[in-house]
Amino acid sequence: MLHNYSDEQLRLAARLYYLDGLPQAEVARFTNVSQAKVSRLLSLARERGIVRITVEDYQPRNVSLEKELKKGFCLSTVAVIKTAEDLSLEDLRRAVGHFAGSFIDSMIEAHSTVTISGGRTMRELVQSLPQAPARQLTVVQAMGSVDSSVSPVDSLELGRTLAHRFGGTFLTINTPAFVPDKKTRDAFLQLEQIQNVRRRLSKVDVALVGIGTLQNSVFAERGVLGRKDVADLKAAGAVGEMCGRFFDANGRECDTQWRDRVISIELEQLRKIPQVVGVIAGSDRCDAIRAAVKGKLLKSLVIDEAGARALLGKTI
Repeated sequence: MLHNYSDEQLRLAARLYYLDGLPQAEVARFTNVSQAKVSRLLSLARERGIVRITVEDYQPRNVSLEKELKKGFCLSTVAVIKTAEDLSLEDLRRAVGHFAGSFIDSMIEAHSTVTISGGRTMRELVQSLPQAPARQLTVVQAMGSVDSSVSPVDSLELGRTLAHRFGGTFLTINTPAFVPDKKTRDAFLQLEQIQNVRRRLSKVDVALVGIGTLQNSVFAERGVLGRKDVADLKAAGAVGEMCGRFFDANGRECDTQWRDRVISIELEQLRKIPQVVGVIAGSDRCDAIRAAVKGKLLKSLVIDEAGARALLGKTI
């Protein structure tokens, strides 16, 4: 039977493998078991407390850069996540999201109201948050659906996941994020359901947002932005995007037709939220972050080391 190994056998296997550094094939010869069963011996040694693994505490954040960013940009809190060099963008997002989990978790109090935008880094963050259903949050979708597809990185799916992890209620906008014209937008905004959600957006305690640019926003990726939209936004000085709202270098929303066709939390609503946390992976959004801070759209920031250095004007 697999569980009939004696403690002596387990101690021998553990000694040979962990202390003497023998490969599992050699451990198998000493313990008179097949090589395939050595991993089971080692696993049982851990389960029975024969092997106890001690790992020195790892500090995943660069405190020095955090202090510089906090002072230089007048932010309330900052988390700069340490990352290995030359990570792919996918792995960079995963690292930022994973290690930002405890930082974000500490900001979300029981019975508070939270809104969340979409994004790949945001998805990694949400997946890293603990299961705490007793916290009973009200989670509000920050913007409508980008298109007819169901994406795991959209505000709708992330809001639903966040509400599931923390318990409580999830309020959806249930509209497109972008409609053909102002008349259609205004008709949606007159619906009682949408008005209720918009009222709750004015009572949000914590907003978790991504920041895009004209080139890499979700609207550009999904082909929603037309050539005329891009030209108009460029002419209006667009440097960043938050929850579907494009803004200029001063953090003011760009006055284009796009503005009248978006259904999402408004920038003025974001400014009034006590804690707005930007969650960013990468160093290509420095101008957008600076503009968001200047326009008082951001209160806190989560970013990787290279992004932090770029933001501070240091060599990456």
